[in-house]
This record gives sequence, C-alpha cells and structure tokens, in this order.
Amino acid sequence: MKYFGNGLSETHKDLNAIIRSKSKWLEARQLFLDLHSKLHLASVSDTGQNEADALLGDLETHEYCIMPTSKDETIAWVLWHISRIEDLTMNILVAGNDQLFNEEWKKRINSPITDTGNAMSDDEIMDLSRRIDIGNLIAYRNAVGRKTREIVGALSAGDMARKVSAEELAAIKRVGGVTDQEESLWLLDYWGKKDVAGLLLMPPTRHLIMHLNDCFKWKQHIRDGKKCFRS
Repeated sequence: MKYFGNGLSETHKDLNAIIRSKSKWLEARQLFLDLHSKLHLASVSDTGQNEADALLGDLETHEYCIMPTSKDETIAWVLWHISRIEDLTMNILVAGNDQLFNEEWKKRINSPITDTGNAMSDDEIMDLSRRIDIGNLIAYRNAVGRKTREIVGALSAGDMARKVSAEELAAIKRVGGVTDQEESLWLLDYWGKKDVAGLLLMPPTRHLIMHLNDCFKWKQHIRDGKKCFRS
C-alpha cells in the first residue's frame, strides 16, 4: 500500500526512460533533482514544505525508536540506512571522492556503527535507535542530500555509462561502509554491476521512495495506537 509519494514512482519511470539519452540529459538531470527534492527535507533544496517535512516535523523522539512489527525496523534505523547508502554511493562511486561521514559525524550522531546497517539484528537495531542523536542524524542526512545535488549538478551525459570501479568498491569496504557479513557484503556486488545512471536510479531515488513509504506506514501504525513489537 502506498502511504507516501503519490506520483513519485511514475516520475521515476520517466527518469529511467531518458537518463541514458545524451540528447535528453539536461531534462533527465532536472527530473532527478525535482524527484530528489521531494525525498529530503525542503531545506535541502530550498523548496516548499513536502511530505518528508510532514513525516519528521511532529515525530516525538521515542517514535523514532519503535519497531511496529517483527518484520519492521525503526524510523531511526531507516534514516541512518538511507543516509549512509546515499553518502557512500554518491560520493565514492559516482563522484570518486571521500564520503561525508567521518569521525566527527560519528561522534555527533553517537553511532556505534559506520556501515549501512543491513546485517543488524533486531536487538542491534533497537540499540542503535536508542543511542543515536536524532537531531545530528537528520543534519547528516541533510548534508548528504545537498552534496548529492551538487554532484549530480556537475555530471555530464557522458558520465551516465561510466561503470563502478573495483577501487571505488574497495574504498567503501575500507571506510567501513559494509561489513564482512553476507547480508552486508552483497551490496558491493550489487553496486559493482551498476553504471552511474543505474546508481542515480536507485540509492538516492527509488531506495528512498520505498523506505520513506515504510516510515509513513509505521508512523500511522504508531499514531493509531496499535500494538508494537519493540519500543
């Protein structure tokens, strides 16, 4: 069921249809930026208030740390997960630069991990969610979103077919973006099969649509007073 982003999947399909067309690159880039702006707080793109603002604007601190059902994670975990993946893929794989995340961000956010959180158990997800500094996590996500927009703004049509390199994937492993666990390590194989266009179509767009939809569903579950699995 769709709880978030009416029309965004259709916009994504439109982007997918033109992103590799050199003659339509300027249109594709603007479409990406328009879509991306709706997946981050409005302050990231200096646009009007959107659904991402509505999601986080009135959330209480404890609501970030609730696991609605045994099949779910928490909103805090999602914000960490999507921020780390966007940071790693856009900065290291697309731009060929260092990630934004560093020891200062780790300390500010009070995170016990540096990876994307893919292999975490329920207990580990709950520990992360309770320990993390939500304000600084959101600040990190905002910084990642702004950097993505800067990176994409500098790309050319010729960049779209560029493949991910083994050196860039090794850099993600070196900085602790993934762990040696199978549930985490598969990300390197997945990203390694992508070109730049493929990366733009998933981590900073489609991936966010899916996870933010979950967050809206969980928020409704919590606000409806339904029984929750972990809190």
